[in-house]
Order: sequence, then C-alpha cells, then structure tokens
Amino acid sequence: MRGWGWAMILCCGEALIDMVPAESAAGETGFVPLPGGSVFNTAIALARLGAGVAMLTGLSRDSFGVRLEAALIEAGVGTDLLIRSDRPTTLAFAHLDQGQARYEFHDENSAGRMICDADMPLIPAEVTCLYFGGISLIGEPGADTYARFAVRMAARHLLVVDPNIRPGLIGDEAGYRARLLRLLALADIAKASGDDLDWLFPDLTGIAAQADALRRLGATLVVITRGAAGAVGFARDWQVAVAAVPGPVVDTIGAGDIFAAGLLVRLGELGIRGKADLAGIARATLKDAMGYAAQVAALSIRHRGAVAPCRDEVQMTLDAAAPQDLPKH
Repeated sequence: MRGWGWAMILCCGEALIDMVPAESAAGETGFVPLPGGSVFNTAIALARLGAGVAMLTGLSRDSFGVRLEAALIEAGVGTDLLIRSDRPTTLAFAHLDQGQARYEFHDENSAGRMICDADMPLIPAEVTCLYFGGISLIGEPGADTYARFAVRMAARHLLVVDPNIRPGLIGDEAGYRARLLRLLALADIAKASGDDLDWLFPDLTGIAAQADALRRLGATLVVITRGAAGAVGFARDWQVAVAAVPGPVVDTIGAGDIFAAGLLVRLGELGIRGKADLAGIARATLKDAMGYAAQVAALSIRHRGAVAPCRDEVQMTLDAAAPQDLPKH
C-alpha cells in the first residue's frame, strides 16, 4: 500500500449511493446515482491524495455494491476488509438548496447497517489510524458494532471521529447521542461542522465553548469546519483559523469529508503520526494542515457530487498561488 506519514489509515463506515439531482434533456428533474457516503468519500479522497488507506464497511453484492467496490479499487483504496452480503445498498437522495445538500436516506436492512461483531475482521499491523463517522454511527446494529470496535482499537491506534450528523435520519436520539459522545471521548482528533456542534451541544453558545466541550471529553485536537467562513482548530490552550479558499461552487456534497482527508494527509506529512506527536502539535503545523485541507475542499466543490482532487491537482494549485496566500508543500 502506497503512502507516507501514516502507514495506513482504515476508514470505518458507510459506502452508499448518492442519488444526485440532475435535469434531463426534456427538462425534467431526475437523479444520477453516484458512489458516496461520508466515510467512503474520505477514503477515496485519502487515496487520491496519495495516502495508504483501506476501507472497512458492509458492502452489498448488488449492482450498486459492485460499483462502489470498483470505485474504491480505481482510487487505490484497499478492499480486503470489506464485509460482503446480499443485503441491499443504502441510497441517499440529495436535494440541493442554493448549492447546499440535504439528504433523504433509504437504509433499512442494508448491507452497511446490518454488520455485527462476528463480521469484524482482524486488522493488519500496518494500520496506525482509524477513522469513524457518518450515518454508520446512527443505525443499529451496525452503529453499535463500530462503537465496540473503536473501543477495542483505541489504546493502540490514533482515532479520528467526524460525526457528520444527519438529524433527519435519527430515530433514537438519546441512544445516538450517548453512542456519539462515547466515541468522541475515545477520539484523538474530533473533526466536526458548526451544525454538528449545535446539535451536540444545544445549550452552549459559540464554537470556542463547543470545542472546549469536545476537548474535555478527551479529544487532543478539535477542528471545526464552517463552510464559507473557513475552519478553526483547537489544541491545548490555543486556536488557529484558516479562511475558506474562494472559487466557484457547484455543490458542497462531500466537502467536509474531503477536507478531513486533506487534513489527515498533511498532518501525516508533517510528522503527526501518533498520540504523542499529536499531543505536541505546534500552531504552525496545524495551520499548515488546515490550509491544505481548505484547498482540497475548495477544489472538490467545483464539481457535481463528491469529487476529490488528486494530489498533483492540489499541488499545482498551491504552486500557482501567491506564497502569502497559501502554504506550499
């Protein structure tokens, strides 16, 4: 498995089909099926940015599942840990409102949702970082399976959690909230959106107070994405902010997932490869990594669907930018 920085990142969570709205030749609105899912998007983006990455998910043998696996293989994501079944693939119908995506999920009895402890494979020794998030943390029994797996892995691996909360899909809010808080307490890196934090901590005002709540749970590093307002990172007693990179916006599907990939890739390049490295992270290192992630996300939203840029595309964009505006790598 190629890569540098991290030996391998294992992305644990959903792979699904995004049904993206598109206008037909007759002017009618239809849907185009595209491979997606929060954790899937991050895995693909990590591979396209050059990192060593594999995916652990429940995957259907239906035609959609075959397409998802083909996309993973094409990008260079390891597929040896896929849990295959004859259950259906989850479908997520995306509805765009001024470029912002809202989702309607069809997930009952799906291949991704119905995994259990007995399905979980042995993890290769080269895995150093595990990434969790998305709707895979909502639906039982799969959500509890991932949570128990994270508990078993937490002592020896760097854990990253990106909740990517979808309120419309949550049935058991109390159970989901408790599970998510348990996972965030295990996380070394917590990456969240402003909307995620508003849902998690409705009684707290301001991202500083919300980030502090995440750090008190146990996260060493908290990174909050705020769309066009950029991103803010919190570590120890300091914080750093980066602006969003200006440019055209086609849609924002997967932008936060792809930002997370850029962040992890650049942290690994800069030597943040384990719990001790993360505890001693410098302000300049985090700002560099977040700036890189912002550029990766900006390139992704110029396309329809969750399209992650490749490493060369990101580098060419950074090289063309003024030195005072963007970090060069």
